[in-house]
Amino acid sequence: MLKTPYLLFLGDARDQLAAKVAKGIRDWRPEFALGQYRLPDCSADLGLPDMTMEEAKEAGVKTMVIGVANRGGVISDSWIEVMVQALEKGFDLASGLHKLLRNNPTLVAAAEKHGRQLIDVRIPQQEYPIATGEKRTGKRCLTVGTDCSVGKMYTALAVEKEMKQRGLNADFRATGQTGIMITGQGVPLDAIVADFMAGAIEMITPDNDPDHWDLIEGQGSLFHVSFSGVTLALIHGGQPDALILCHEPTRDHMRGIPNFKLPSLEAVRDMSLQMAHIVNPDCEVVGISINTAALAVDEANAYLKEVEDRMRLPAVDPFRHGAARLVDELEKIE
Repeated sequence: MLKTPYLLFLGDARDQLAAKVAKGIRDWRPEFALGQYRLPDCSADLGLPDMTMEEAKEAGVKTMVIGVANRGGVISDSWIEVMVQALEKGFDLASGLHKLLRNNPTLVAAAEKHGRQLIDVRIPQQEYPIATGEKRTGKRCLTVGTDCSVGKMYTALAVEKEMKQRGLNADFRATGQTGIMITGQGVPLDAIVADFMAGAIEMITPDNDPDHWDLIEGQGSLFHVSFSGVTLALIHGGQPDALILCHEPTRDHMRGIPNFKLPSLEAVRDMSLQMAHIVNPDCEVVGISINTAALAVDEANAYLKEVEDRMRLPAVDPFRHGAARLVDELEKIE
């Protein structure tokens, strides 16, 4: 278990999106996020106090969380000195990157010397079965996107929040490092051997009460050539009754692959339903989540109206405006 509260390490993140792990913790567990630590060339800013190690120690920080999600999940050489300093100050280190803290000899030596923990969130904590596709009781909603990092986790968390406010029976199911750090449980899906990814999702969304909703955090995109396999495993393992399409409207290409344009929402709808109907012929798309963070209020409202009129589905920014209309649609599903 991670000791709280946190100092969020933004490192040399080139933009806000590169610090999405830290941003997710700040937005969904603000009581844990006491401050941020940035290197001189960092372009991200979460609006939290910039703290020195001494200030963080005085404030009561217990763990420095690596809040950066870079391509390939690597630990930069330029971070090591700061990470060693954090261990020297008495902080644990937590990371969700693919490259593991425990495999870095310098960090291992510093942790042992100062009696601190290196916590790698992106390590499967158990063995998972191969998926069977057998029908399960209960209901499931999966968020699917036009690209990576468009708001799939935020959407599922916002839907869970609204459902719990209504007294409904629902649980967010984390499938990535940020979701696990926010909720304390889940599966690091992209770190699981490919044959067992769908089975892992079946395991965390087992038979449940007929009125219970599993709200499954989506990953990647069926149209992203780097990460489509993770998305398909979520669809087949999740066996969703409902899909929510997620989109960020200001991009002109897929994240990290400039030669690939974003697919249309219609294309994502059709492809996702085709894959979902293999495991659940009754699956339907219930709404569209638009990440309007980069748009002014008037622009956001106009864009949402255009999408809603075109797609004939509720189109909302659930973080900005709440997820009530999405939950209204989910409640209609028998």
